[in-house]
Amino acid sequence: MEAVLEQVEQLPALLAVSRSALVRDWDSLTLDRALEWARYFQHLHDRFRTRPRLREALGRRLRRGQPSPLLGFPHLGRCPQLLGLALLENRALPPAACCRLIHSLLQPPGEEAGPEPRSLALLARRKAASRLLALPRGPPRPPEGLEPQLQAEAQLLLSRLREEGQEAEPAGEAAGRLPWLSGVLEQLPQPRAFEVVAAALLLLRQGSGAEQAGGRGRDGNSLDGNQASGTGDGYVAGPLLSWLLGNVERFSAFCLFLPGALLASLAGHYSQLSRPYLDLLTGWGSRLLYDPLQGRWVKSCLDEAELSWEELRERFSCLCQGSALLRGQAQAALKLLKAQDGDFKVCGLSVWTDLLMEVEEYLRKEAEH
Repeated sequence: MEAVLEQVEQLPALLAVSRSALVRDWDSLTLDRALEWARYFQHLHDRFRTRPRLREALGRRLRRGQPSPLLGFPHLGRCPQLLGLALLENRALPPAACCRLIHSLLQPPGEEAGPEPRSLALLARRKAASRLLALPRGPPRPPEGLEPQLQAEAQLLLSRLREEGQEAEPAGEAAGRLPWLSGVLEQLPQPRAFEVVAAALLLLRQGSGAEQAGGRGRDGNSLDGNQASGTGDGYVAGPLLSWLLGNVERFSAFCLFLPGALLASLAGHYSQLSRPYLDLLTGWGSRLLYDPLQGRWVKSCLDEAELSWEELRERFSCLCQGSALLRGQAQAALKLLKAQDGDFKVCGLSVWTDLLMEVEEYLRKEAEH
């Protein structure tokens, strides 16, 4: 048994290598060996899952010396999918090994046990299919400038959310799908997860565009995420928005990572996003300090994950280029903050005075053109 425990202890290292640049030296044979180890770990899970003492021993050995988040015994049962998803995200994997991996995921050797492994296996197979379908073949430019692979991944995620929604009870579909969605997105590197979620929300927004043109949203108001489409796509947006807004640090990282124009587009359509986004911008702006020697606003701490003055100005300008409702919300927020900060009329005393002056000047120039 000690030999088995020592083997299980190597799983974190295997997954770490699969996400690193070391895979650039992998050939098809090396990939096959890695996948064989993953299937072996899955076999151990199936063999010991009904034996509590052995499960606990394997779980303890997996957690030994691991950084957070910890792997546990259930991860053994999902090893082939976890490894496959990590490798599919790794651009360092050579083409030959990548093709071998795609073939392996699209034609799995057997059926997995339990609902959660099946879901993850389905995602792995769909992601492999998206990689296969996204090979350059001169397709037309995707909507909103999305790269083909990102669009394919977002469409697959939406498809899976729709399937989950059809199986869930109407009253609790968003809450029921959130653990599954979180588990899937946490397997991706955070920047990629943010890109996929944003792309999925964009695709849902485009899907409801015809209904808006047909009579909904003519007053310029954004649609609620739970009413984004009469076909039920609002119930698909719900879990995505809950995942974003359910964790302040995650939402902050999401807003830092994505460009201002894209965030303004999402906030203009999903009313749940506009206020939290404005609150974030307010927090970042309040921590800027005026440097009289440089004659401009600077970050209070250069190491902090916050926006610079130029970035904050660009974000507010993007909001003011959006719908009438969003523009009104952004300008009202700036005017209120300016008043609360002393309602100064000259530059350099209040970041909100300076921002409002800059934004209004920008809007005047836009109107002139």
